[in-house]
Amino acid sequence: MSKNIRVRNTFLPFSRPTIGQAEIDEVVDSLHSGWLTTGPKVVRFEREFSRWSGGQEAIAVNSATAGLHVAVLTLDLAPGDEVITSPITWPSTVNNIEVCGARPVFADVDRETLEIDPAEVERHLSPRTRAIIPVHLAGAPCDLDPIREVCRARNLKLIEDAAHALGTWYKDRLIGSDSELAVFSFHPIKNITTGEGGMILCSDPERAKRMRRLCFHGISRDAWKRYSRGGVPQYEVREPGFKYNMLDLEAAIGLHQFEQLEKFNSRRAELARNYDHLLADIPEIRPLGIPSYPHRHAWHLYIVRLEIEALTIDRDRFLLALRDENIGTGLHFPAVHLQRFYREKYGYRPGMLPNAEWNSERLFSLPLYPLLEERDQEDVVEALRKTIKRYRR
Repeated sequence: MSKNIRVRNTFLPFSRPTIGQAEIDEVVDSLHSGWLTTGPKVVRFEREFSRWSGGQEAIAVNSATAGLHVAVLTLDLAPGDEVITSPITWPSTVNNIEVCGARPVFADVDRETLEIDPAEVERHLSPRTRAIIPVHLAGAPCDLDPIREVCRARNLKLIEDAAHALGTWYKDRLIGSDSELAVFSFHPIKNITTGEGGMILCSDPERAKRMRRLCFHGISRDAWKRYSRGGVPQYEVREPGFKYNMLDLEAAIGLHQFEQLEKFNSRRAELARNYDHLLADIPEIRPLGIPSYPHRHAWHLYIVRLEIEALTIDRDRFLLALRDENIGTGLHFPAVHLQRFYREKYGYRPGMLPNAEWNSERLFSLPLYPLLEERDQEDVVEALRKTIKRYRR
């Protein structure tokens, strides 16, 4: 094939949500009903999540970032407090520690799986540690048992960033089903979507009650209760809060997406196995390692690492070359501790978290979503081969 002929004539997006007629009809029903903001469909969506999780408190929010924010706020952190988390995550995980007044402390990840390393978590404990926020990355769970043991031994709070882990199992437990607190995401690239949105699962009813208040201005009655039949249009501000409630329009999409979670995740797993097969003889592309402990992978992402030493270009230029072939990719994630704000405020520098940094220079994500077809994957791999051949040393 000539260098001037692209692998694809049309662009293959990195991600695309699977939206069916049932979701569309449910949104139209909400428009006709007059309930556009938080209403009966949000209540129903929360109940379905609670039932799925085995009875956990479920709080629907307008984003996982909002969910993490109110979760961290319930820690009541003070200046000088520390929260340990992963450097391989979307910035909101870390930003919410910072904006709630504490210092984020980064524990390095496993070099192959990118899951937070429990030994590194323990190494970074101090008398100022108040909580741990592990990140379940790409659809695989982090090793929770040793982290939970540390939390029990030191009376620390545990908030699981489960934005990638909807339908993930750790050993014999569904992530979120026995969590102190876990936060899920329904962004359009996630395993199910509500457009934007998220869900908090919490084991403590009183803490859940407080998070509900924080998600709706800090007042003691929400809009659904105030304006529904029999509601009392009175309210009381208990503490300053935010406008983080989910809309019925969003829940209308989520209700039917949630019904298809197992089907969506099964398809993702099929596509991941096909990538494993297609990439097996390309040494310059190394998929993430799979955790050795028992688990079920939700395959939110298919992350690979590029052997940049074998090429004459770096990862970023490699991704631009793939875009020239009409292949979309994702970047999940550059190490947060080397972002400008955290470097300048806390003095983080290269060499402090070697596993995260090694991966940060090499990783990227391939297209993976239920509407992807095997012939699309073949195009992705053809573009990888073509680009590697062009820039091999």
